[in-house]
Amino acid sequence: MKKMSTGAKIGIFIAIAAVVFGGVFAGITLTRNVGMTDEEISEEDAAKKMDKLLSGISVTNVEPKKASITDEDILDDEEELPDIKSYPLSVEGTGQINIEIYSSPEKAGSGTDGWLNEVAENFNKSGEKVNGKTASVSIRSVSSGLAVDYIKTGKYTPQAITPSNEFWGNMIQASGKDVTLKEKRLVGNVAGVLLSKEKYNKILEKYGSVNMKVISECTANNELQMGYTNPFVSSTGLNFLVTTLYSYDSEDLLSSKAIDGFKQFQENVPLVSYNTMQMRKSAESGSLDAFVMEYQSYFNDPTLKNDYVFTPFGARHDNPMYAVGDLSDDEDAALEAFCKFCLNDDSQKLASDYGFNQNEKYKAELPDDISGDKLISAQKLYKENKDSGKEILAVFVADVSGSMSGESINALKTSLINSMQYINKNNYIGLVSYNNKVYCNLPIGQFDLNQQALFKGAVQSLAATGQTATNDAIVVAMDMVNKAKKDHPDAKPMIFLLSDGEQNTGCSLNDISSLINTYEIPIYSIGYNANIDALKRISEINEAATINADSDDIIYQLKNLFNSEM
Repeated sequence: MKKMSTGAKIGIFIAIAAVVFGGVFAGITLTRNVGMTDEEISEEDAAKKMDKLLSGISVTNVEPKKASITDEDILDDEEELPDIKSYPLSVEGTGQINIEIYSSPEKAGSGTDGWLNEVAENFNKSGEKVNGKTASVSIRSVSSGLAVDYIKTGKYTPQAITPSNEFWGNMIQASGKDVTLKEKRLVGNVAGVLLSKEKYNKILEKYGSVNMKVISECTANNELQMGYTNPFVSSTGLNFLVTTLYSYDSEDLLSSKAIDGFKQFQENVPLVSYNTMQMRKSAESGSLDAFVMEYQSYFNDPTLKNDYVFTPFGARHDNPMYAVGDLSDDEDAALEAFCKFCLNDDSQKLASDYGFNQNEKYKAELPDDISGDKLISAQKLYKENKDSGKEILAVFVADVSGSMSGESINALKTSLINSMQYINKNNYIGLVSYNNKVYCNLPIGQFDLNQQALFKGAVQSLAATGQTATNDAIVVAMDMVNKAKKDHPDAKPMIFLLSDGEQNTGCSLNDISSLINTYEIPIYSIGYNANIDALKRISEINEAATINADSDDIIYQLKNLFNSEM
């Protein structure tokens, strides 16, 4: 065999080294982002991308100016409510005696959610007469919490209301308004926790049973990722809150023992949803193991029935009917006739076909005599303790482009200033605005009286003109949040985007989506007469809610969002 020269040996060594180094480098490159989604990048790469994007964005620091905080800034409860025209009648009666009824949406919508509408139409066609006069009903679909607010304030009072459960009737009575229970049950339903089958089986194996006490314990121990809906507006959310409190103290839902238990529970709740849609999306993405829903909705969704196990909890949702105020004898008789019509065989068969009346053996786990005052106190307790002492770090991003001029910018300013009262004072708040440029109107600071005065002054100075660089402003807001997080590492970050959704300049959503994903900052979007699809695409990246509101009802929508999140 010919002996290899020294030069050849060196060449082979270099070649082998190159292959090995290349393989190692390729391995590092390929595995650096293992476990990340297509949209997610490493924090190191995200920081580099953030710096690059910021270098191309013009940011103007606006000198903050204080404004006096007065009672005139706070709208009263009636002024906060939208015009009733925002919730049109789903059934309109034309009888000589007509009863308008507020109904919870799960029975006054369309399809399998339209039971009460169909029954009302049938009643109106039946020729029912009271003292020789034709009787009819009109139905207006309004969430239970909003319906109670209309009645409590007197802004718009119907002759009757049928919420999902009796909690809301108790709260109306506690407010001093006259309501009379006419029928305890129009149609049967229950609220429940939907647990993924895998998680349900694990809990059942470990604890021997699955009930609210076990679910609360698993959530508090971080064994279960649980989500529920806003207890200020949702019957299921309020029922869940009250049931959770009672699971810690069955004698008194407002005791220190119950409050301490709730704080521990809430510390490990990743999501209190603004609405059911937001909660469903979080569950579908795998972020939640469990969430709340009424059985009737579960019954009508084959995917849910296949993937989740339903565990009932709390008070029954038997859809009571209340008369509101002093009805005339004819009105009272017409309402009673309609209740009887709802309970006849045909109406009840339709209800069963639509998923109601399915859990007849379930008995309420809660006392029958929970007063309205206690329920209102439970909502207040939730607001004060939902963050378990953790601060929220939020930046408001306000669209001040030309398309927001007029009604939209005025509604934005009014809603932000009024909503200051619903932001807990231990939170940290900043404000950014944008047109074709980005303006830092208020650096992040604790929302004490001084910061509130600066916030109000910054909001009052907003004026609409120019083009729309929404994503540039989001980049700036994320940078502000990330820097503030260094001083408040345990704080919960959020961004609230207030816009009409029409971007026409600056970086694209594709440019920033990986940053939003990596930094995991939820971006709640509030649309003012908006292109809502554009805003949804931004919010859905981290499973935040999108609110589509016109200028009339944005104030009430923000109030509920902040009660839920801030």
